[in-house]
Amino acid sequence: MDKNPTTKSMTSGEAVVDGLIRNEIDTLFCLPGVQNDLFFDALHARTDELRPIHTRHEQASAYMALGASLATGKPSAFCVVPGPGFLNASAALATAYSTNSKVLALLGQINLASIDRGYGLLHEVRDQIGILRTMTKWAERIESPSDAARLTQEAFRQLGAGRPRPVGLECPIDVWGRRAPVVIPNHPADIQTPPVDIDKVEDAAKLLGAAKNPMIIVGGGAQDASAEVQHVAEMLEAPVCAYFMGRGVLDSRHHLSITMPTGEDLWKNADVVLGVGTRMQPHQQRWGVDKELKIIRIDLSQEEMSRITRPEIGIVGDAASVLNALAEALPKHNSIRNSRREELDEARARTTKKLAPLAPQLAYVEAIRNGLPENGIFIDELTQVSYISRYAMPVYSPRSFIGSGYQGTLGWGYATGLGVKVARPNVPALSINGDGGFMYNVQEMSTAVRHGINLVAVVFNDGAFGNVQRIQKLRYGNRTIASDLTNPNFTKLAESFGVVGLRATSPQALQDRLEEAFKMEAPVLIEAPIGEMPDPWSSVLKLSKVRG
Repeated sequence: MDKNPTTKSMTSGEAVVDGLIRNEIDTLFCLPGVQNDLFFDALHARTDELRPIHTRHEQASAYMALGASLATGKPSAFCVVPGPGFLNASAALATAYSTNSKVLALLGQINLASIDRGYGLLHEVRDQIGILRTMTKWAERIESPSDAARLTQEAFRQLGAGRPRPVGLECPIDVWGRRAPVVIPNHPADIQTPPVDIDKVEDAAKLLGAAKNPMIIVGGGAQDASAEVQHVAEMLEAPVCAYFMGRGVLDSRHHLSITMPTGEDLWKNADVVLGVGTRMQPHQQRWGVDKELKIIRIDLSQEEMSRITRPEIGIVGDAASVLNALAEALPKHNSIRNSRREELDEARARTTKKLAPLAPQLAYVEAIRNGLPENGIFIDELTQVSYISRYAMPVYSPRSFIGSGYQGTLGWGYATGLGVKVARPNVPALSINGDGGFMYNVQEMSTAVRHGINLVAVVFNDGAFGNVQRIQKLRYGNRTIASDLTNPNFTKLAESFGVVGLRATSPQALQDRLEEAFKMEAPVLIEAPIGEMPDPWSSVLKLSKVRG
């Protein structure tokens, strides 16, 4: 609670801008329109503190905000008009929800008195706030200047409370400019974390300490607890398994780091599993559980604990705080541990052999890893090379492998990558795209040039929605439909926007072009023509039940 707020005459727009700045938002991704004119007029006076980055499509505004949040773990914000503008941004909001991202959606609205009356006003949609609430953890409507200050502060409190997920605010066109005395907090919103349940931590330490074959599963909720995960893993000699939202929590070069195929191999012999900031959906539903397997979960959401199966111990709390307490409790219960390096090296070797049929994809993954600087950030997309990168590309640090979570959002990659690069401008960033997905946000090359966003992007061009077409060929007697594509010359298209256009016709050429691109101070697009690639899903990466 702010004990010394001030009172000031402000418009609703000024109060929202003030709240964004107070809560350390320095960039607003946006696409203006008439319903938000008075908000942007209020923003104009403070652009030295809050920079607007405008896009060519509302979905890109929201994706850029999502990328910024995923790359930093901090709140970000976007602003678009109501109705079609909001609906254009909704795929990005759904993806923010699936990736547990701290994104504030700021939406316009029609006149307050006309909402849900069905008059047919410009950009009117029925129950916009209701739609917004289906893809956020909290959403409210601003109806006065005092609401604007109070609800903006509450939006950031919600972003920092419990499980991270997007929040939303809408403001009617005739409310933005209303002026009144407004109570202004003097500090950012309070960030609240639940206290650590020491008794449950002690029980978890006993169970893990006695385990013969412990395993740790990490998800996106562990991204800010990298050091703590490593400490506990080393105490237990427990392999740390990450799917793509947890990639980078433990450096891939660490002897305890494993990916999903290796985790599946070891799952049948695991006796105690510690899940940190993860739904553990494929592990529980696809690999299976039985009475011999004890599961301990650390999660910010009590609701999530027993969604699939009830864990032996469920600890609600911040991952880093709980893991620190666990590390303090473990020594008095922990067994003597021998190194599992040899065992895990053998398991990783089996994975390498299993992935061998995917040699074309693996060659490009290796080229990308070699061409991307060690501190670089990789933005995953729905494309043949990216699918395999989730299992095979070494990842060295937290928040350096950016994925779309369970939404699997085709077309999100390029715009999301722009947001990543805006949030972390001094870190190399690489967006990987297929020719199908890239065209969803191809227009944002204009945004990259306009705002000097030096993202490097690759387009793998196979002239098809490759995954769809291969499935049609393999499962439906080669009866392909609606999966072939007619593409532009991507290098010339890039150049027409003012983006550097390059071409790579082999994995080695791609590595060379990447090394060249990261030396440039400019947005770069690399077209990589490829042929049809082997099917990873039917056998190589098919998740199978190994327990229960």
